[in-house]
Amino acid sequence: MPVQPDSARPPLFTWEFAADPYPAYAWLREHEPVHRTTLPSGVEAWLVTRYADARQALADSRLSKNPVHHSGQAHRTGRVGIPGERQADLMTHLLNIDPPDHTRLRRLVSKAFTPRRVAEFEPRVQQLTDRLIDGFAARGSADLIHEFAFPLPIYAICDMLGVPAEDQDDFRDWAGMMLRHTKPGHGSGQRGGVGRAVKRMRAYLAELIHRKRADLGDDLISGLIRASDHGEHLTENEAAAMAFILLFAGFETTVNLIGNGTYALLRNPGQRALLQESVARGESGLLETGIEELLRYDGPVELATWRFATSPLTIGGVEIPVGDPVLVVLAAANRDPARFADENGLDLTRTDNPHLGFGHGIHYCIGAPLARLEGRAALATLLTRLPDLRLAESPDNLRWRGGLIMRGLRELPVEFSPEKKAVEPSAGAADTSG
Repeated sequence: MPVQPDSARPPLFTWEFAADPYPAYAWLREHEPVHRTTLPSGVEAWLVTRYADARQALADSRLSKNPVHHSGQAHRTGRVGIPGERQADLMTHLLNIDPPDHTRLRRLVSKAFTPRRVAEFEPRVQQLTDRLIDGFAARGSADLIHEFAFPLPIYAICDMLGVPAEDQDDFRDWAGMMLRHTKPGHGSGQRGGVGRAVKRMRAYLAELIHRKRADLGDDLISGLIRASDHGEHLTENEAAAMAFILLFAGFETTVNLIGNGTYALLRNPGQRALLQESVARGESGLLETGIEELLRYDGPVELATWRFATSPLTIGGVEIPVGDPVLVVLAAANRDPARFADENGLDLTRTDNPHLGFGHGIHYCIGAPLARLEGRAALATLLTRLPDLRLAESPDNLRWRGGLIMRGLRELPVEFSPEKKAVEPSAGAADTSG
């Protein structure tokens, strides 16, 4: 397939692109499905946009997750990976390693982060969801990102990890610093603030793990410490790195799942009505398929995390040299008309939906069950308690964060009929019962 002239190629990583990247991705899928580009950070990388190619790349063992196969300088300056993770000694987590180390760590972590643990956490997620909605339901308006979608997964994962309640607001502050991405094309900007937040979180996790070792509980960090496999345990650095990545990767994914999902429903009133009616009847089927469709339609992760070619390989007919970074564009693959009928339409009843929203292969997101649980609770409760929820701002005025990997709104202002609180009887009221 011939390379198109620069004048024909749509611009990438601009503010306009961040607001709606899908037309540009459709052009790339058709004309340059494996496209070499210069990222806002200055790093050159290949973008993979077709579903079949993306699925192949995500499972290809020749694409390493370890940044050592790329430029060490690029990683030290924070242009590859999470800013500050190297300096904070947080590199040994599932997003940065390959088998056999990945196999060992994932097996150990899976002993602690089990489906049963997630399922048992459902009442707590519902409690947090209702508490946050209580904070603005009587007001008639809210910013659903800052008041709901952002704090819900932070407090949930803190609870699951075993972070004491009195320390959780610190985690919320650090997470907020990590979400302040820079404007596309404007260099590093506030990435130093991200690095400082990572270092503070690392210091706290080291101290918390030390305390947990002396007094193990039922929380996830205690489970990570307790996990063993043929006599092998997670080292303290490995436990800290895994707790960090569960928090870092888990909370922003869920923020965007809730924010993007709510926004998509508000922009598609027919689909929203179907889901609202189904939830009101106490059904779960449409909510479950609906979450999967929202993950496909405008999912929280736009590009899969970094991969690096360890040997020459061919993707979509394009030769990738050794050492080159490859970024699989999940958002483009999930709207590939070669795989999905009515690819740009939202259909909550879609059942043939093998989307790549949480990745594919051995690096499939280990926190996906928790994100799905939080997404179901958030959307069902919003639709039930605030049935006339509506946008309070024109879609054209909404701002999207300009990060590379994640896709999410900066804010989501909404209005609704204020929820009336039950009237409490006065202390001196006569008891007329019986």
